[in-house]
Amino acid sequence: MPTPKFEIIDPAKYKQLFLDDHAIENLKGIRRILHQPKKHGPVIRPNRSKDQTLVQSSTCPNWNPEINRWEWWYAGFYDDAPYQGPGEAVWADYHYATSVDGINWEYPSLELYEWRGSWSNNLAYHSKIDFLKRRGQKNPVDIGERRFHHILRDNNDEDSNRRYKALFSDGDNMRRYPAISPDGFKWSFPHLEGIYSEDTSSMIFDDIENQFVATVKKRTEWGRSVWISTSENFLDWTDPQLILHTDEIDMENRKNRIESVVENPDYLSPPFVDSETNYIAQLYMMPLMTYEGIYIGFPLLFNPAGPDLPQMNHCGLNQTELAMSRDLYHWKRVADRSIFLGIEPWDGKTYDTCQVVVCGAPIIKDDEIWVYYEGARFRGVAQSYPEKYRPYFKDFGAIELAKLRLDGFVSLQTEQNGEIISKPFYMSKSKLKINANTQNGTLDVAILDADTLEPLPNFSISDCDTVRSDNTDIQVSWQRTSVITNEKPVRAQFKLYNSEIYSFWTEQPN
Repeated sequence: MPTPKFEIIDPAKYKQLFLDDHAIENLKGIRRILHQPKKHGPVIRPNRSKDQTLVQSSTCPNWNPEINRWEWWYAGFYDDAPYQGPGEAVWADYHYATSVDGINWEYPSLELYEWRGSWSNNLAYHSKIDFLKRRGQKNPVDIGERRFHHILRDNNDEDSNRRYKALFSDGDNMRRYPAISPDGFKWSFPHLEGIYSEDTSSMIFDDIENQFVATVKKRTEWGRSVWISTSENFLDWTDPQLILHTDEIDMENRKNRIESVVENPDYLSPPFVDSETNYIAQLYMMPLMTYEGIYIGFPLLFNPAGPDLPQMNHCGLNQTELAMSRDLYHWKRVADRSIFLGIEPWDGKTYDTCQVVVCGAPIIKDDEIWVYYEGARFRGVAQSYPEKYRPYFKDFGAIELAKLRLDGFVSLQTEQNGEIISKPFYMSKSKLKINANTQNGTLDVAILDADTLEPLPNFSISDCDTVRSDNTDIQVSWQRTSVITNEKPVRAQFKLYNSEIYSFWTEQPN
């Protein structure tokens, strides 16, 4: 092929999404819309029969092909655990659950720890070794307390003793240490320096660059900020690099978001609101996922409302936005920093009144994007809130599920007439496919010569078989012909009326 005169995109390798303008040459009459996933409610709640008040997870379910089930490690918090000292928080009480469908979870008895006089429980890991009897494991070496954070099942590792990989922290919760396990329960801790991070972090396997990636928290002049560290072998990690922090726009958003809740009686206001102080909006954490050749981040924006609470952390609201990157190091916030997962009005039932944070990389299931997240009703201690809310601290937060259309993070949308012209790409003996919703409108496509912008013969807008459907996998055709053969670069021209498009790609005919 001759050397092209312009940037070429590759819709044969990856679907072309619209979180940024990478695939777009020109837009007319089109707006970019961020779509919030539909919330489907809790999937794991606190077990009140065991005095559990809160469940959380900083990792998403892992599929285990050996048992044909999803596996999940999650943290449990208690209001009167017998091993809990005065004023002491229980951070590392991790449990294990399995599921066939990712919605209904079972809690198998592991018999690894004696808890409240019984070995019949689903405790998978507990770092406070002085308070629990444990079978089959020695105390961790060098660190008196290791807290469990993130776990991955690695089916690609030839060594079955390294099937599970996790990051633990030390007693101060300021570093992340790699650990390996054959089963997710018996852990080996190599003598490594670990990765610096404050109290939150996240981890994925990056299938784009074939490496492990951790996002960690370090401070900048903008307070909590997101840094990144990578590893090819899981044991040796690079020094963290800063990738994202807040700025003046977030400062203004913080003020507006706090005011909108305080002024709306349907929402649960933070217990302390200081309207005179311009607190710094901070980036609390950012789980990642890889998706169609790009990196998608879920930054949790912490918007302080008032002074420090008794546990030495500001009261405020934590809500999730969307960010994206094409190289892992340069990030853009999506759709003018719209909220991706937000808080809900207070109704005495929802958990999502104060904090909504994505657990880890969402999973692709049943032709949808499944986003598991933590919902928390409050930020702070019960004494900070009016008396009427204090009973709800017994049932503080749950792990929940929200679902999004495949490719459905962002769409290009118009209510009247709009046009999109793509960047050039090659289309030799291939079909054009789209993910679109044209149920209440129309969408037509032309294939243009990339240089002249003239339609290829028989592939003009007027030749197109108009798309009138809502589907994630639509094959475009022109007078019932769908296979296009052209050796030179082409562009796609999309004409929309009252419609939206999420992605496009090319495929070879069967």
